[in-house]
Amino acid sequence: MATPRLTMRNIREILRQKWSLNRSHREVAASLNISIGGVSKIVGKADEAALTWDAVVTLTDDELERVVYGTQKAPSATRAVPDFPYLHAERKRPGVTLALLHVEYLEKYPDGYRYTQFCELYRTWLGRRGLTMRLDHRAGDKAFVDYSGVKLHIVDRSTGEVTPVELFVGVLGASNYTFAEATMTQRSADFIGSHLRMLEFFGGAPAALVPDQLKSGVARSCWYEPKIQRTYEAMAEHYGTTVMPARPGKPRDKAKVENGVLIVQRWILARVRNETFYSLDELNCRVDVLQEDLNSRPMKKYGGVSRRQLFDRIERAELRPLPTERFEFCEWKQPRVNIDYHVEVDRHYYSVPNALVGELVDARFTASTVELLHHGKRVASHARSFVPGKHTTNPEHMPKSHQKHVEWTPSRIMTWATETGPKTAELAEVIMRERRHPEQGYRSCLGILRLGKTYGTDRLEAACARALVARARTYGHVESILKAGLDRVPLPAVPDAPLTPPESHENIRGPRYYS
Repeated sequence: MATPRLTMRNIREILRQKWSLNRSHREVAASLNISIGGVSKIVGKADEAALTWDAVVTLTDDELERVVYGTQKAPSATRAVPDFPYLHAERKRPGVTLALLHVEYLEKYPDGYRYTQFCELYRTWLGRRGLTMRLDHRAGDKAFVDYSGVKLHIVDRSTGEVTPVELFVGVLGASNYTFAEATMTQRSADFIGSHLRMLEFFGGAPAALVPDQLKSGVARSCWYEPKIQRTYEAMAEHYGTTVMPARPGKPRDKAKVENGVLIVQRWILARVRNETFYSLDELNCRVDVLQEDLNSRPMKKYGGVSRRQLFDRIERAELRPLPTERFEFCEWKQPRVNIDYHVEVDRHYYSVPNALVGELVDARFTASTVELLHHGKRVASHARSFVPGKHTTNPEHMPKSHQKHVEWTPSRIMTWATETGPKTAELAEVIMRERRHPEQGYRSCLGILRLGKTYGTDRLEAACARALVARARTYGHVESILKAGLDRVPLPAVPDAPLTPPESHENIRGPRYYS
């Protein structure tokens, strides 16, 4: 009965125990759970080849196998070496495994390496290039984004003032395809804008975006459950992707973009170090040219394939298509509905249904619209206004009693006030003219006119006359006059004769001075 073929590891261990530890055949067989005959055969083959333990240490597995088992396998020098850069690139495609690649390799080279040695050679190649199996990235899976710590500058042409600007970098995980652009700040509007231009540059969206936990993208930093900033989350939802922030203090989570930032600093920032730019547009035009050159440069670790070639080959088709409409930048806040059923957004006031008074609502506002949501349901939508202190009101949001006030107009109020008396009409006109918002004047006038139902029109007319003299032009003042009975007290006499001018003397210039 033929002795089963032993693994190279068992063969080495047999020879080590026999020649280095001087153990018996029986002891070696017991330790490795093999037959004594198997130990004897291996030792005999090694003795025939005049091997020593020091010589065995220097032999490869293929060379040792050839010595022990004769010429049953072709020498390693004649086997086709796998195309490791090709294998590494293909593994990034969805569903592609080393087992599949090995099958394809054997179809091309039937006498090639078996699967175990094939995988071992691939891992050895990875190790020599500083790559790790854990960080292999699937095509279309992730895009890593970050800002460069080294900044660019623009110069004011008239004053010579130097302004530092940020450099945004985005890198696709599988192909290393790189996007870069300069922005004035890292604030939310610039951060989201850079993402939109990056996705349009890629021509699609990856399955996930991996930023650092910066304020523009992460509202609350956390190791386990970071809270994504609302606008960033809405942008990701619009493009059918998700946000997966890197863990704080874990640089390997975003090693791809950190390496990308270093490469951008070497091939873009360093090349413009002696150039002067007078605007952000001028700077970004130069960055676009250098970015194109960077993506076209051969990558030594990938067998001379460029980022663009790798992107076109394995990643472009795996990206999600972009929607027909571009994401519109929006901001969020959570105001509470005031007693007047309005909420404040950027110092302007927008109405919601009056039943929501006292409730918290979510306000989503863009450059053109303001949407108000309650428990995720839209309850109001208004055109955006940038006039501070004013109100935008939907009549349907008003209570029934307030809707009646809307029916009042200045002419209707003045007609009613004139029926009471000239002083009442005069006071109403002054109130509506002096109020910042017409509706504030309507309410005061209606309150004053309704005092006539309680105190009579004659007393109201007298009270309005006293209020005009005292410059007390509010509903509260007129009500106080009536309650105190001051409307029955005669008004102080007002002289009808005009004031006499002072006597002329040398210190008065007179009209001729200005002629």
